[in-house]
Amino acid sequence: MHILYVEDSPELRETIAMLMEGPGRTIVACADAEQALQHEQQQGPFDLVVSDVSLPGLSGIELCRRLLHADPQRHVVLCTGHALQGEPALDSPQVRVLHKPFDITALEELLDDIQARLQGQGSGVA
Repeated sequence: MHILYVEDSPELRETIAMLMEGPGRTIVACADAEQALQHEQQQGPFDLVVSDVSLPGLSGIELCRRLLHADPQRHVVLCTGHALQGEPALDSPQVRVLHKPFDITALEELLDDIQARLQGQGSGVA
């Protein structure tokens, strides 16, 4: 699973990126949505985008909207410490919200679930 992680805090970006590493996972971490879109264009498409909601420049929600516009089946996890209500981007079953502060077990379970879904999508192809 190829994961793009977007977090503006350098300490969190480094720590969470390391925690997301695991068998079958590669992580590309960046500081803002604009960098994420550049990585997506150069290295993508990523299987999963995990993004903080509050970012400098484009928000994580706007990044999510753009990614889903390009590919409605894209898996996105939005991380936030705030309630997200009335956001149309959240209406997609492909978008999950991980509330901060979250523990590593919740993150790992979410990643495992998405990884299993992605493998299930590809299993019908011989």
